[in-house]
Parts: sequence; C-alpha cells; structure tokens
Amino acid sequence: MKHLNILIACEESQAECQAFRELGHRAYSCDVKMCRPGGNKAWHICGDCRPFLHGTTQFYTQDRKHHHISRWHLIIAHPPCTYLCKVGSQHLYKGKLEWVDSQIGRILVNPERYGHLLQAREFFMECLNANAPFVAVENPLPMKLANLPQPSCFVQPFWFGDRWSKKTLYWLRNLPPIMPTIVNPDFKQLVHCSRGKYRSRTSLPLARAIAQQWADYAIKELGINYKK
Repeated sequence: MKHLNILIACEESQAECQAFRELGHRAYSCDVKMCRPGGNKAWHICGDCRPFLHGTTQFYTQDRKHHHISRWHLIIAHPPCTYLCKVGSQHLYKGKLEWVDSQIGRILVNPERYGHLLQAREFFMECLNANAPFVAVENPLPMKLANLPQPSCFVQPFWFGDRWSKKTLYWLRNLPPIMPTIVNPDFKQLVHCSRGKYRSRTSLPLARAIAQQWADYAIKELGINYKK
C-alpha cells in the first residue's frame, strides 16, 4: 500500500488533516498550538512548521511518538493573515506614523505594524517555496502593500455543499484549482455570522474536496500505485 505524506502547516483544527486521513493518507497537522480539544494527538505536530517547509522529515507528534517519513509529497499551508489581509490594512495608518521605504516608494505608516507585515510576507513566501513537489498556500484577499504573487484560484464553502460564503484564495505550485462539487444556493456570509477562530477554519466539505481532488492529482502525477 502506498500513501502520500502530507503536511498541513498552521492547522490547529485538523479539518484537512482528518480529510486526508479518511482517504488513507499519512497526513499531519502542524501548529505552534496544540491540536483542538478532541483532536487526534497522533496526527499533530506541536511546534514551528518552518523546519518541515525546508524538508525536515523526522518529528514527534503531540502523543510523544517519533516519526520518520521519506519526504513530504504535498504541503498545504495556512499562514497567519492578520498583517497581510486587505481588511486589516486600516491598522497600518493608526498610531504613531513614520516614513518608511517600501516596494512602492516611501509611505507614511505605523512602523511596527509595517514590520509585522514584512515578517508575515516572508513567512508566506517561505510556505509557497516549501520543499515538496506539490504546494498550496491559503489566505484571504491580501492588501496591495503586501506585494504577494497573484493567487491561482479562489473558493467558496457553499460551492461544496456548505451553508457559508467566505471567499478564500489559494496560491498553488503544481496543483490544479479546486473544482466545485455541490453548490448550495442558500448560503450566508460567514464573517457576519460567526466569531473568533471559527472563521479561519477550513469547512469540512471543502476539506474533503481538497483531500480528494489534490490527493488524486498528486498520486497520478507521481505515478504512485495507491490502493486504500
């Protein structure tokens, strides 16, 4: 039996990790926080994901067991969007402002906030350039000042049978766009109907579509004779 080795970086909820596991793949979530209550500790790496983006393949999961895989076939990353997203751009112009140099010239901004933006962009690009044949990075619409590459596609949860609308962008390396499955015409705007971290979690129907479509594609491209 052949499995894909999959890392879901910056995932506390384990939604995508669980979806890949349901298909029989060797998927692990990784986050600086422990997995959600009720999550599977045997599938979660509690710590910085950066070493894995650069190819680390030996690690301990939250249940304290050691693992060694050959390589990561697929890495999906969800880097923090706080300092990158367009809706947060207003905070750049609050507080004590200073002139700083940017890719668009000198701008008057909050220097501390701008510093966080640059660090967030660096981490985003580190995710996009991860050491794996197939890579996907998820984020909401970024502000222009973040200077991110053009996204490859976007999705809506209601395209996959969910009841919510929340436009999410994906930057892809060697992966096809996620195709809709069952469109739910009776949807609501998630941002207006929920609070806190729930808004940033991948919906379960979308997670299952991601797992099915990208795993099938990666298996075909890699020529793995996979049987569940």
